[in-house]
Amino acid sequence: MQTILIQLDTDAHPSVFDRVFAVDVGADHVFSYGGVTPDQVQGLVHGAIFTRAPQQLSNTAIFLGGSDVDAGQALLRQVQESFVGPLRVSVMMDSNGSNTTAAAAVLVAAETLPLAGCRAVVLGGTGPVGQRVAQLLAMSGAVVGLVSRSSSRAEAVCQRIEKLLPDAQSPRPLVGEGSEQLAQACNDAQLIVAAGASGVAFLTSDQWQGLEHLQVAIDLNAVPPTGLGGIELTDRKVDRGGVVCYGAIGVGGTKKKIHFAALQRLFEANDLVLDTEAIYRIGEQLVAAS
Repeated sequence: MQTILIQLDTDAHPSVFDRVFAVDVGADHVFSYGGVTPDQVQGLVHGAIFTRAPQQLSNTAIFLGGSDVDAGQALLRQVQESFVGPLRVSVMMDSNGSNTTAAAAVLVAAETLPLAGCRAVVLGGTGPVGQRVAQLLAMSGAVVGLVSRSSSRAEAVCQRIEKLLPDAQSPRPLVGEGSEQLAQACNDAQLIVAAGASGVAFLTSDQWQGLEHLQVAIDLNAVPPTGLGGIELTDRKVDRGGVVCYGAIGVGGTKKKIHFAALQRLFEANDLVLDTEAIYRIGEQLVAAS
């Protein structure tokens, strides 16, 4: 039986990037829908689950994408609510590449630095990728500081992560307005992950290279200027003044492998929900197998 990936995108035009990945992973057909809203989801899901026998539903899967991560999460909730008993298909949510990027960032950090007990700071921590990086670091045993310009937003994200991970040490909210305040927030960090929006510069090269305890610096901004000055887009495990550095493209190779493997996994069963933690676990398995 042929495999079908149903791409539900919250943007007007479904992502070409996500569709190319779907084709390369071997989906026989990709049905792409743009501008999808939660009220439209049930009909689309029912079209997926009522057209094949239950034992055949592992050949159908749903991918949720788009630039708005909150909108993607809303679609994911609606997709799950639209399943009928055992009539369900596997679903993956990776709006704006948030889950695969966060998973890749944490996994490359772990190549150099044991995460358990590590003092980590996430700059731009209330953004879609930053939130997930903070969640995965906390899940891995790191002591996480989450930096935002808004104390209320930082506290809200920390509380959300605390609810998701009741057994982990809760991230602490940190407020940073200017580069000097940001540098102070990073003073004891062994790991810094810059996950801000395009065009947001957090620290100069002198500032982050002057941090006494810093061992790993990761910048996820693919659009100049970078969030951490002096880190190149293609940096992958590059030593800069004693700090192991990764740029957006340097992390991107790992992200693409995770994305590819997660899409493949969708067709192995009909009841998978691949969100932040599940996608990270797939990345861990890739690392262990390499």
